[in-house]
Amino acid sequence: MSSTEHDALLGPADIRELAATLGVRPTKQRGQNFVIDANTVRRIVRTAEVRPADVVVEVGPGLGSLTLALLETAAHVTAVEIDDVLAGALPATIAARLPAKADSFALVHSDAMLVRELPGPAPTALVANLPYNVAVPVLLHMLDTFPSLERTLVMVQAEVADRLAAAPGSKVYGVPSVKANWYADVKRAGAIGRNVFWPAPNVDSGLVSLVRRAEPVKTTASKQEVFAVVDAAFAQRRKTLRAALAGWAGSAAAAEAALVAAGVSPQARGESLTVEEFARIAEHKGAAA
Repeated sequence: MSSTEHDALLGPADIRELAATLGVRPTKQRGQNFVIDANTVRRIVRTAEVRPADVVVEVGPGLGSLTLALLETAAHVTAVEIDDVLAGALPATIAARLPAKADSFALVHSDAMLVRELPGPAPTALVANLPYNVAVPVLLHMLDTFPSLERTLVMVQAEVADRLAAAPGSKVYGVPSVKANWYADVKRAGAIGRNVFWPAPNVDSGLVSLVRRAEPVKTTASKQEVFAVVDAAFAQRRKTLRAALAGWAGSAAAAEAALVAAGVSPQARGESLTVEEFARIAEHKGAAA
């Protein structure tokens, strides 16, 4: 790859220089680890299958490594950044390094968990290096708030990636796995080494791909009702569903009635159930009444 092709993207020296100029020290509290490798951000854009017509939303752009790579390909990029200094600096970085794409970029200075709308056209893809401490809630919030998101690729801590992509029966299958699957088909999409970050984290990272379901889960229960069953089932994951869902149903007998009506064994555990089975249980709450 010629050096000119890399010029727009940020390398290790650029990142450190930019951080020093801004007086930015990556903080643990915000889970900040900046990607310093141009090949990695290009790989993320490729793996995310970002297309020229895509409107991409990025959460936690930091100093702009991934933002620049996304802008090279996508029609439009909206970045959501909570940090005052980083949010203030990003538009200037884009204007300096990719001036032709400056008009295709928008910044939302906010906590991603509070974002309910975005400027410009509806986003078609979410691509983000998510801070480890808030990765799952932010991901679920964005998928819920923006139904136009067809494809998502997030970089998260490796064990979070495993959890999100886990299938029923797996030891790490749990609340994040089921809730992510409510919205999308989820799979691991690669591993990311520690040395592409500054500072290097003491954990490995993984890519997770989420492709929105063509058809939503078929159920008469609301998402809130289904998620209430999921939360109850995994709050005491070692217990049988008859016991774990007693509080949710009102009693162990009521839980058993709902389970039997849903065609699920009262002796099963939450980790063996698909999202569709959780939905059926939600539909049969009060089956004994």
